[in-house]
Amino acid sequence: MRKGREKGEGGRVEAVTAAENTLPTAILRRGLLPLFLVGLWLLLNDTLELAHLLLAVLLALFLDRAIRRLRPLPAWPRRFWLSLQLIGRVFADIVRSNIAVGAIILGATKRQPTIGFMEIPLELTNPHGLAMLSVIITSTPGTVWAAHDPERNIFTMHVLDLIDEAGWRNTIKTRYERPLMEIFSRGCDERGVMREE
Repeated sequence: MRKGREKGEGGRVEAVTAAENTLPTAILRRGLLPLFLVGLWLLLNDTLELAHLLLAVLLALFLDRAIRRLRPLPAWPRRFWLSLQLIGRVFADIVRSNIAVGAIILGATKRQPTIGFMEIPLELTNPHGLAMLSVIITSTPGTVWAAHDPERNIFTMHVLDLIDEAGWRNTIKTRYERPLMEIFSRGCDERGVMREE
């Protein structure tokens, strides 16, 4: 059973399910960061004294509230197994890119690298998905997320050795963007188009 709720900014309608309002779900969604911070504080201080526990709880609650103000839009990724596949794929690409960049730097390839910028149009609009895509691109040696035009939804990427522009575009779209759209989507609409959060 769903009920619609108007959100003030932008007139965006947010669907709220009854399951999302249950106590265990609310504790899980709101309590993970404070619990993690309390555990981390106690672990780093190597103590379970009451004073440290109270200080940890106070700091965790303060930091949780401060972070919520900085990031009002919560992220709840879906498709856990797809997330693990994406992590493995990114790790493999980082290893391959390290080898390729190392060969260029050490002069193993006789030719000069073709340094360049390229623009890639994106379908992904979820801010958390875009943030993850920028982390993936920048973490991979030889590529850097240079800019993003939110109006046209095009991002500019700097590539150390830009030989095959179509190959790069295909890699970004199929290996990274498509899984991120599935991870940060709310299923499909009646036309089969994925709805992002």
